[in-house]
Amino acid sequence: MAGGLVALLDDVAVLARAAAASIDDIGAAAAKAGAKAAGVVVDDAAVTPQYVRSLAAERELPIIKRIAVGSLRNKFLIILPAVLLLSQFVPWLLTPILMLGGAYLCYEGAEKVWAKVAHHDAHGAGEEKVQDETTLVSGAVRTDLILSAEIMVISLNEVIDEAFWSRLAILAVVAVVITVLVYGVVALIVKMDDAGLRLSQRSGAVATFGRGLVKAMPAVLTVLTVVGTAAMLWVGGHILLLGTNELNLHFLYEAVHHVEVAAHDATGVLGGLVGWLVNTVASAILGLIVGALVVLVMTLTLHRRKSKAATAAATTRADGTIPAPPSRAARRLDAPTDRAPRG
Repeated sequence: MAGGLVALLDDVAVLARAAAASIDDIGAAAAKAGAKAAGVVVDDAAVTPQYVRSLAAERELPIIKRIAVGSLRNKFLIILPAVLLLSQFVPWLLTPILMLGGAYLCYEGAEKVWAKVAHHDAHGAGEEKVQDETTLVSGAVRTDLILSAEIMVISLNEVIDEAFWSRLAILAVVAVVITVLVYGVVALIVKMDDAGLRLSQRSGAVATFGRGLVKAMPAVLTVLTVVGTAAMLWVGGHILLLGTNELNLHFLYEAVHHVEVAAHDATGVLGGLVGWLVNTVASAILGLIVGALVVLVMTLTLHRRKSKAATAAATTRADGTIPAPPSRAARRLDAPTDRAPRG
């Protein structure tokens, strides 16, 4: 009896060690997969605070919570089933889909660069329109759907060789950790100035620290935006670089790899860092070029149509009719009359 109990406990211990090892493997794979999606994660954290900019302070955290719940629904009810089915039945589609996501990242990054250069707002953050909370949350969740899809596809590409259930577990961990990380950081960013104001009302070093927090808030948002833009161009360009190589278009990848190896061999001890920097800069340049081309195409097509539609709407009368152009007689009456008489 006692021997059987000892044997049972040994079996339980073996199963526990196996489960712990499996959990460690899943955790390590999830960390590796999530790290590849860093550019999208930083962009998500940079964009989301804009949705609560015009809200009362007491409504900021509840709205962020609702957006986070919507993000989890996006990941678990829509994106995760879709990417698992694709990876199981049509895995050859993952590289083109991943490249489309990479091109979108390049477009987002290049649009932000263009917005900075041309003094426009890429995300419309300068508009201070007050929206009801339901509309605001719906818009934020729709944006999150795009960003979350990119995160999950990038993560899946890192674990595509795992078994189905391992993939499911790893992507589920990535989904939860990324959501908690992004919206936890967003909550801290949004409440940084409020915390600073409260601390500034005290005395001594605490008040100085509080005033420093308030003053640092614009700089934090600026740095986050710059880092997010750079990360999007780098990650998007790297995805395109690897994707073209997987699609048997080797010239770009081989050119960058040749320069990377040359830089590695020429810099001795710092070779690993310098080689990584070369690859990163090359990926970012490729991302900026591709993104600029997409921005140009969008400007000449979609944005131009929107501009024409807005112009037509602006010329429409309040009663819904469009005023007719002035007649020739009216134009002659409005014409200047200071011309010299004939003869």
